[in-house]
Amino acid sequence: MGLMSGTSTDGVDGVLAQLSDSITVQAYASQPLPAELRKELLALNTPGPNELARTALAANTLADCYADVVSSLLTQSGLTAANIHAIGAHGQTVRHVPEAGYTLQINAPARLAERTGIAVVADFRSRDVAAGGQGAPLVPAFHAARFGADAGRVVLNLGGIANLTLLDSPIRGFDTGPANMLMDAWVQQHRGVAYDHDGAWAAQGRCDAALLDALMSEPWLALPPPKSTGRDLFNPDWLRVRLDALPTRPAPADVQATLLQFSVATIAQALHRHAPDTREILACGGGALNPVFMHTLAQALPCRLTTTAEFGVPVQCVEALAFAWLAQAHVLGQPACLPAVTGARHATIAGCLYPA
Repeated sequence: MGLMSGTSTDGVDGVLAQLSDSITVQAYASQPLPAELRKELLALNTPGPNELARTALAANTLADCYADVVSSLLTQSGLTAANIHAIGAHGQTVRHVPEAGYTLQINAPARLAERTGIAVVADFRSRDVAAGGQGAPLVPAFHAARFGADAGRVVLNLGGIANLTLLDSPIRGFDTGPANMLMDAWVQQHRGVAYDHDGAWAAQGRCDAALLDALMSEPWLALPPPKSTGRDLFNPDWLRVRLDALPTRPAPADVQATLLQFSVATIAQALHRHAPDTREILACGGGALNPVFMHTLAQALPCRLTTTAEFGVPVQCVEALAFAWLAQAHVLGQPACLPAVTGARHATIAGCLYPA
């Protein structure tokens, strides 16, 4: 099984996978995060009072959500815990500063193993960071295993952060910047909803050229791979500083439209700089379900844009499936963090095992 709660912090996706000669999804389940837990996880991205206790309690609650998704997958499939080799559970990233030698994912894998009676593999990033790597992206090796090592083909994950896997030789991958993260935060602030459904609000606005220029001037965007990012950089305060510097603040809908264009522009820029021969992009993640996002992206790209669903994996299943695959790689003792992706000194076996 694979479980994923990503930087969008909207819910838990889980898959039950058969991993043998092929990589197939047997069952899929999703559960929204409780509102109070989501609020706390977002708050823990920045320093605050009593962080140690709050983090431990949030980890326990998240593990309970994970356990509920595991139960749903077992019910769907008619299997029992004894039929499952392991669960790959990523946890919720609240700090990611690999240049300082650490990354932190809130999780309680021992609690999850106790609740489910299934071995759990967790803490997938730390060993790569210890070897001098970014600890991210984690999934390019899985993308290559599932979608083929095919020069000219790229997998694009549109979660909170956007990241690319270039399926050439060697496999490469890196973050490009925000996908949905800033848009989600902005629509929550101004409309009180978790995300901009189908991109409808962004479609009502107009891109503000001055704001887009200010966003695109972020120095991180010019860094060469390997690189990764998250809420430590791209957060509401980062956006506020750039809005405050404008002579005239755009209307909220225009900011949303500009944030969408910003996500698209950073992806297009990264492809132009680092994968100019791309002929086909397979999108996945929540952003792949946003028709305005996908239409705008298709217009900005000089190549074919489709989704992983065309290749047999629904867009909402890809990351959770990746963590099932990473859990298997750990159990088999196979390195899955690639130095060409993360910049580590050598390949590493991802994760730590918590026996059933």
